[in-house]
Amino acid sequence: MSAEVPPGRVPEVLDAWRLVAARRGVEGRLPLSALDRLAGLLHDTDGEVRFSLDFDTDELQTPYAELKIDAALPLLCQRTLERFVMPVQIVQRLGLIRDEADEAALPPGYEPLLMPEDGMLRPSEMVEDELILAVPVVPMAPGNEAVESDWPAPAAELEAANPFAALSALKKNN
Repeated sequence: MSAEVPPGRVPEVLDAWRLVAARRGVEGRLPLSALDRLAGLLHDTDGEVRFSLDFDTDELQTPYAELKIDAALPLLCQRTLERFVMPVQIVQRLGLIRDEADEAALPPGYEPLLMPEDGMLRPSEMVEDELILAVPVVPMAPGNEAVESDWPAPAAELEAANPFAALSALKKNN
């Protein structure tokens, strides 16, 4: 059960343990301009991010938060130097742990989320962290990957580019 949070009204902090006990969650929108750490990776900050964060326990009584994100990130293609929009859809199940030692007990498919002692989470930071991880190291617009199919270069081209190839030829003649 999630409650829609009006744009700009995303709670700054959530009591995760209370939400787990109540099996509740929140939905909201964040403008890209509000995500300062992500902004440095983007071409511009036009647009918004839709997200939902649902808290519950699974059949093993493991408390978790399921984070769903839907965004369109404006990036700069490093091959064409033009702006393009990369659609991002993330579904991440975060196992809420109190201690790093609890990480080993998490079921497969869970990412550990080490909880602060007060149990308070900042949803905007969680969304921003996941979006930062989603941005490729070298952004390229779709359709610009074809150049990579030409590699590795033919052997003759590699020999011609080798500055020692001429020395090797001299050595063979002696």
